[in-house]
Formats: sequence, C-alpha cells, structure tokens
Amino acid sequence: MVTSRTHPRMELVWGLLFGILFGILLHRGGVTEYDVIVGQLRLTDMTVLKIMLSAMVTGMLGIHLMKRFGWVEMHVKAGSLGINVIGGLIFGAGFALLGYCPGTLAGAIGSGHLDALAAGLPGILLGAGLYAEIYPRVRSGIHRWGDFGDLTLPRWLRINEWAVILPLAVLVELLFLWMEIQGP
Repeated sequence: MVTSRTHPRMELVWGLLFGILFGILLHRGGVTEYDVIVGQLRLTDMTVLKIMLSAMVTGMLGIHLMKRFGWVEMHVKAGSLGINVIGGLIFGAGFALLGYCPGTLAGAIGSGHLDALAAGLPGILLGAGLYAEIYPRVRSGIHRWGDFGDLTLPRWLRINEWAVILPLAVLVELLFLWMEIQGP
C-alpha cells in the first residue's frame, strides 16, 4: 500500500484520477474487447501482456521515484503462498468463464459492453461477498500457509530496490523487442 504525505483525502482523489486514466488506457489499448482477451488466453495476441507489463513497469518506476522524492510512503502488505494460490485460482476461474479480469471488466463496463455489466459486475460482487463471508474462517488457516510476511524481492536478496527495479524494466523492454521481432 502507498500512502501520500499530503492530505489523506488526496490519496482517494489521486487513486480515482489514476484509475480513470488507467481505464481509458485499457480501452484505447483494446484490452476491453473480448476477442483481444481471448487472443491472449490462446497466446495468439499479446496485446494484454504488453499493456499489463507496461503498466507494471510504469507503476513500479513511478511509485519508487515518488518514494525516493519523499512524496509517498510504502507499506508492504503481508502475503503467503496460500493467499496467492487461492487468489490465483479464483482470478483464473473468473477470467476463464467471462474473459475479463477486474481491470478490463471495469473498462469494458465503461465502454458499454453489456456482457461485462450483466455477468461480470454481478459475478465480481458475488465473489467478493462470498469471500468476505468465508474470510473469518480461512484467515487463520490457508491464509497462513507459506506465510512470508512483508518480504519483498530486494529485502530477500538484501540489495537496494533499484538493483531489482531497473534490470526488471530493461528485461521487460527486451521482451517487448523480442515479441516485435517474432511478429504476431
């Protein structure tokens, strides 16, 4: 989690503005289209991968630069293998059934796609509600399996975070170049 050093309500304003911008970019990139997402799942269209990796690198660089300038503070949330496995299975099932992830679902709803609104929104609300209902029973069980706390890759390697961030950004760029050379 990232918190602003300015007024606490500004975190909500910035989050809303960046969320809207991200949704616009998802739409402009074409990843709110069902055919593009299915193409990614079939490994015939790498548009989704390119956009998500671009977003990851942009966010990673942006957040860490803001942290470096003292504009934000980072608070790493604890994690575990159990949380990631269960979350990945739920995410994957929803993605496979509907063809949208939560971000592209919101973008598709904003773009007027009725399948996202009629099936996706109720599905995501139902899933969130069910998870909230079972959370008290699983938080001390599967949530603790493989607990690694607030460990990050730089902490685990005991190196400066920029020694991970910059090479990762370069690797993603090299992956993009390789994908362009390979063609569709």
